[in-house]
Amino acid sequence: MPMREEIRQKYRVVIGLEVHAQLLTSSKIFSAEPSSFGASPNTQVGVITLAHPGTLPKLNKRAFELAIKMGLACKSEISRHNIFDRKNYFYPDLPKGYQITQDRTPVCKGGLVTIKTKDGVVRDVKLNRIHLEEDAGKSIHTDGPDTFIDLNRAGVALIEIVTEPDMSTADEASAFVTEVRKLVRYLDICDGNMEEGSLRCDANVSIMLKDATVFGKKVEIKNMNSIRNVQRAINVELERQIELAEKGEAIVSETRTYDADKDKTFGMREKEELNDYRYFPDPDLSPVIVSDEWLKQIKQTMPALPQELFNKFVSEYKLSEYDANVLTDSKDIALYVDAVCSHTKNYKAAANWMMGPVKSWLNENQKSADQFPIKPQGLAEIIELIDAGKLNFTVASQRLFPAMVQNPQTPVLQLVEQLGLSQQSDQNSILPIIEEVLKAFPEEVKQFKKGKDALIGMFMGEVMKRSQGKADPKTTKDLLVNKLKEV
Repeated sequence: MPMREEIRQKYRVVIGLEVHAQLLTSSKIFSAEPSSFGASPNTQVGVITLAHPGTLPKLNKRAFELAIKMGLACKSEISRHNIFDRKNYFYPDLPKGYQITQDRTPVCKGGLVTIKTKDGVVRDVKLNRIHLEEDAGKSIHTDGPDTFIDLNRAGVALIEIVTEPDMSTADEASAFVTEVRKLVRYLDICDGNMEEGSLRCDANVSIMLKDATVFGKKVEIKNMNSIRNVQRAINVELERQIELAEKGEAIVSETRTYDADKDKTFGMREKEELNDYRYFPDPDLSPVIVSDEWLKQIKQTMPALPQELFNKFVSEYKLSEYDANVLTDSKDIALYVDAVCSHTKNYKAAANWMMGPVKSWLNENQKSADQFPIKPQGLAEIIELIDAGKLNFTVASQRLFPAMVQNPQTPVLQLVEQLGLSQQSDQNSILPIIEEVLKAFPEEVKQFKKGKDALIGMFMGEVMKRSQGKADPKTTKDLLVNKLKEV
């Protein structure tokens, strides 16, 4: 039974997130072992992952650069002097028994991510840090007593994006993860596939009475493999904590897992304190110094970000905020539309084509916009032909568009001629069709003459159908109105 709103309103909710993003590097962070997803278990391991005696880690430079890119996108301070630390903890799926991470010198300090909630509220969520570390392997639990270990993921390059305890609703938390996923995809640093585990989220949740000055006990929720489950898990955990508080029972600081089928969180273990990890600098890895020149080179490779393209679509292309939001939701679509708009001034038509026929084709064929056969200039040519009155949208979308998809190398005008799609504005070719339609619908003509003006649409539709969409709508309407006055 849902909790009464007046009870929830007694408490202040405090939420912080830790988002782990696997970086798109071809090898692991401290070894040359491959890091692709989907390989057979334990086939992407070597002496470094297996912690053979005498082996030494070596930092993957690309992983470090990708972490800096994320920091730049989040307006973080980039640490110029970086060291790596050993985090000592019982890792059943890391053979060396510790994790290499960053404790005192995260590569990115502070920063923010701008979110927009379902209610339309726009605000900045503050970051504490973004640091680099290696992923652990995967434990596979069976129904019986056995547990299997797959070490393919062990050592894969990760960034951990840690927020301040700066959110107060599950909606804000899901909006944050949504925006982070969009950012990493725009930056091409992570594919963002939560179902494959390349983007994972842990939530730290606590409650406190609204007049309290001390934070409540923090509970960490793990095992959330979708943005929807992030929202669901936080909401059910908040209800659990408030129910305990209302009964006067203690809330234990612990790590819990979320079961999506049962829509409940379950205790795993009590939370560790920071000193339990016994961090100390890894003696096998040298400090990493980020020079001005190196940082400048990385900045020069930064792509246009979602907010920049959103602002461009609204201010320069005069699109609505709704259209701009839809079009910038994915990088490939945003860049395709931007390219179309460089070849036409009818920006609204470019947006409509993208959100209509093009997106339908992409969805049906399970393709991304960068795999779309028609080049941006080709789509712009269709728009220009319609604007010039040489085609109408219906014919263009239903006949020319499919032909262009099948023959993307054929010039647009050549296809128009081959298919006989050129719009007719010649009165001598349109008048016979109009006379034919009026002769076929004498009763409707009488009703129109009596004042039923809406029938003009029916007559127009019949003319367009019989002309196979080639009749110029403006010329047709003018001729039709004049002819109806005569009969």
